[in-house]
Amino acid sequence: MWFLFQAGVISLSGVLAPGPVTAAAIALGTKLRHAGAMMAVGHAIIEFPLMILILGGIGVLFESAVAKSIIGFVGGIFLLWMGIDMLRNLRVNSLPAAVNIRSPVMAGIILSISNPYFLLWWATVGLAMAKDARKLGILAFALFTIVHWICDLFWLEALSLASFKGSSLLTPLGQRRVLEVCAGAVLFFGAMFIYKALW
Repeated sequence: MWFLFQAGVISLSGVLAPGPVTAAAIALGTKLRHAGAMMAVGHAIIEFPLMILILGGIGVLFESAVAKSIIGFVGGIFLLWMGIDMLRNLRVNSLPAAVNIRSPVMAGIILSISNPYFLLWWATVGLAMAKDARKLGILAFALFTIVHWICDLFWLEALSLASFKGSSLLTPLGQRRVLEVCAGAVLFFGAMFIYKALW
């Protein structure tokens, strides 16, 4: 029970980080009520097989310095492009190209694959949690997988619902401010990943 609680709290640390997925959930939520839930499904399409591969031992590859550097450098460049694109489009009241995807499920897939934070989280924190779960048995690993995904589902759905309903928290001005914060965070993380990859 304690392990699952710990898994939920640590999973939220990754889910709540502002970035492209947060921005997409808010942007797509203005059009579709359950865009967040559909994005969580797309995210799971990438994440569940990754968890199974980790269970099978591929996590060793993620632990190598070369793999982390490649993920950080390539992903950092992508995040810089995305952050600049988000700010540029916000100036003309348009959705960023990276989050202007018709299918929320596809948005969840694309933004998961291209997000270095997601991959590096699994190469570090997520890998450690998965190893602990594996030691406790297959059932514990399955429960860890479910708890982790429920955290993704809950947060993304909450964001898209708030955006769709236009609540006081996410009025058009509020949405713009959140997207600006996300763009700034994306630029910061992009620069940080590139710096770490190079040095």
